[in-house]
Amino acid sequence: MNEPLLGSLFESAVAAAQPKNAVPPFLPPPPKGKTVLVGLGKAAASMARAVEENWKGPLHGLVVTRYGHARPCRTIEVLEASHPVPDAAGVAAAARILDAVQGLGEDDLVLCVISGGGSALLTLPAPGLTLADKQAVNTALLRCGANITEMNCVRKHLSAVKGGRLAAAAYPAKVVALAISDVPGDDLSVIASGPTVPDPTTFADARRVIEKYGIIPPQSVIAHLDRAEQETPKPGDPRLAGVRTELVTRPADALEAAAGTARKAGFDAVILGDAIEGEAREVAREQAEEVRKGFSRPTVLLSGGEVTVTIRGQGRGGPNAEYLLALAIALDGRPAVWAIACDTDGIDGSEDNAGAIIGPDTLERAKAKGLDPQAMLDDNNAYGFFQELGDLVISGPTMTNVNDFRAIVIEGGA
Repeated sequence: MNEPLLGSLFESAVAAAQPKNAVPPFLPPPPKGKTVLVGLGKAAASMARAVEENWKGPLHGLVVTRYGHARPCRTIEVLEASHPVPDAAGVAAAARILDAVQGLGEDDLVLCVISGGGSALLTLPAPGLTLADKQAVNTALLRCGANITEMNCVRKHLSAVKGGRLAAAAYPAKVVALAISDVPGDDLSVIASGPTVPDPTTFADARRVIEKYGIIPPQSVIAHLDRAEQETPKPGDPRLAGVRTELVTRPADALEAAAGTARKAGFDAVILGDAIEGEAREVAREQAEEVRKGFSRPTVLLSGGEVTVTIRGQGRGGPNAEYLLALAIALDGRPAVWAIACDTDGIDGSEDNAGAIIGPDTLERAKAKGLDPQAMLDDNNAYGFFQELGDLVISGPTMTNVNDFRAIVIEGGA
């Protein structure tokens, strides 16, 4: 199996998105007043550390990240909470972050570092809702196959802090937000549910997502969405007029870095897209068709975005592992083709692996172990499949997050 190249491609993608390199060029000058740093997301601690190491002046504040993703900072407090389903620690952190940005003046600066995962980590239920309400809706959204834009539309309308509300609370202080994109299209209003930017979606949009996927939320959520009170700040809201938001790194940057690694190894590199969405197994079948078209030279097909999984089985596995299992089945042992799919944050869904790898012998090795690939795919048990083969990629937290990374290596043309 071409493991060294697969690993190098993933490592170069992750390295290109590290906050220590991406954040410093976008730092604003220190203000006349004080600077408060707040942050949310899986890369929040590493982003805060990058700010600390390059900031010229006094700095204090706090960030919330996922359990296991903390990094030590000198003056910034780092809190941890649950992802992808929120918990009480996330509620407490969100309340403290909201409090930290209030009561500031025009000469003060709120520096907000934002990365994927922030929606679950910065959890403050809207008035009349509870943490249990948000947990129930969040769990249903994760299981139904909704894409990230749809999920965050609903989350924003059940929140007291998302969808521009954090920046509105900081008014009249200046707000500069530095964001790492983990969403297809790099939409700032979707990244971590856009706590510092105007929200173009509405309560009606949130209700349509609930109805589209047949979700039956708690009665309190239905009542809240039907009342449609306290709409999120919209474009043109004067409280957000002075907010500056910078996209410090994107999925495209990671794919370009991997393409450079592929070329150095003697391969052509083709980027299929950095914003690919859809059911993991459907995307796998489509990309298997790309492979079957044939290539005259050794080629690496690269792609990013966020695939989803509609959970119908009882197994374990994130979207990257499910994509790879479906790809292995679709390729059916095609010679000279290897692939890797990993989440760039190091966590595939809610498992302990970043993703997995496959090769021409994957199905043959599975058969020798008595595994039924199609049955395990039907049971959403891709994690169990690759665990049995020893083909999981376990990187641990990477301290960044530019979403899914996929590479298909085609040796010698195929």
